[in-house]
Amino acid sequence: MAAMAEPPPPPPGAPPAPPARRRFRPGLLPAAEPVLFLATVSVVLQGPLTTQYLWDRLGTERGYHGHNSSGSAGCGNSSAAADPLRQEVEALVSHWNLYINLGGFFVCLFSVTLFGPWSDSVGRRPALILSTAGIALQTSIYLLVIYLELHVAYLLLGRLLSGLSGDYNLVLASCFAYVAETSDRRARTFRVAILEACLGIAGMLASIGGGQWRKAQGYINPFWLAFAASLAATLYAAFFLRESVKQRRPARLFTLSHYKAVYRLYMAPEHPSSRWKLALYSLAFFLLVTVHFGAKDLFVLYELGFPLCWASDLIGYGSAANYLAYLSSLGGLRLLQLCLEDSWVAEMALISNIAGLVVISLATTTALMFTGYGILFLSMAATPVIRSKLSKLVSETEQGALFASVACVQGLCSLVATGVFNSLYPVTLHFMRGFPFLFGAIILLIPAAIIGWIQIWDSKHDYNHFQDPPSPAKD
Repeated sequence: MAAMAEPPPPPPGAPPAPPARRRFRPGLLPAAEPVLFLATVSVVLQGPLTTQYLWDRLGTERGYHGHNSSGSAGCGNSSAAADPLRQEVEALVSHWNLYINLGGFFVCLFSVTLFGPWSDSVGRRPALILSTAGIALQTSIYLLVIYLELHVAYLLLGRLLSGLSGDYNLVLASCFAYVAETSDRRARTFRVAILEACLGIAGMLASIGGGQWRKAQGYINPFWLAFAASLAATLYAAFFLRESVKQRRPARLFTLSHYKAVYRLYMAPEHPSSRWKLALYSLAFFLLVTVHFGAKDLFVLYELGFPLCWASDLIGYGSAANYLAYLSSLGGLRLLQLCLEDSWVAEMALISNIAGLVVISLATTTALMFTGYGILFLSMAATPVIRSKLSKLVSETEQGALFASVACVQGLCSLVATGVFNSLYPVTLHFMRGFPFLFGAIILLIPAAIIGWIQIWDSKHDYNHFQDPPSPAKD
């Protein structure tokens, strides 16, 4: 067995093999996709279910029964939309979503930047085990709240505990680092897109199943499935996933050196000319993911309210349509790469995202809402391009620190998106319910400008370098 685990040594006298830039060949490693798939199923199931549970629970406590699990009675007219009690419940749900997500993401912002560089030394598996176990703990607390009808503030407690263990952001960071360590440089963009497509498959299945299941049987069984999925992800990472970091070494967890590793990546890069590109691509990633998170947080609440008044089955179909963009973006990315540079593929993805959000912001019918989801078909092709470009700006030995910084940015995205969009929604209810989506579309013009400008600058730089070769030395 030991001989099968390690490659045979080179014969005596043979020249030494060149140093490998990747730690393992992809074929020797079990995939990290099952961990990401199972964790995504758990998280996606919990998101809409938690919002609907808050709606039903807070509405019942205040005597509002205009919308319940059986349908949307009392929602489909303007007088219901103007009902002060309904507006109070809608604002309360938005605020509790703000408290729960803000608390969890604020803790997660610091824990991910701690565990990310730490996993560069001790390995990816410990980070994956810790983060998926935290998600399982959060789900178990949510189940206790439903079973025992505890105060909704205990939902915040579960979110904080999951944030302390790295939460879903650490799962993403560890899986993308795993892929970067086991992928070819030329195919990295598409390889990252495949990993992101797993998010879409898991999200689509969880959205359809969660909406229909909740309508038929309530909240208990879907939350049990979320708990089982997160527990299965933990067990897979613990017993089936082989480590991608070959040269593991002990490392202290609670030390500032992990934060310094992220700082040095941007302030003292191996190639100083890459510093401003790292900063600009990180800014583009921050704005794009912030809009994505902010819009996703509001979709369910927007669909519950007047004039859409969706029930849980339509909410499930809407979430599935939204997650279907991951798969359509993967196919679109593959086709567009045949004739376009990655940067221009990202530009087309941003155009798809902007147009879809504008249509959704004006949606007053179910058909128009699904039209907006359809226009978003290429919207998820921009993030794998940016991740790949960031990865190519640093050496192979800095991938761990890079994805720790990306996790830090993504945690900050969640923090800002939750604070801005969930605060903006109740404030703009009176004049335009879809204004936060329109606001997000305007924000996306900035990353579109950044990516386009860098690509044009690179093209001119390469052209000038080709046109003006160095002159021969004089005698």
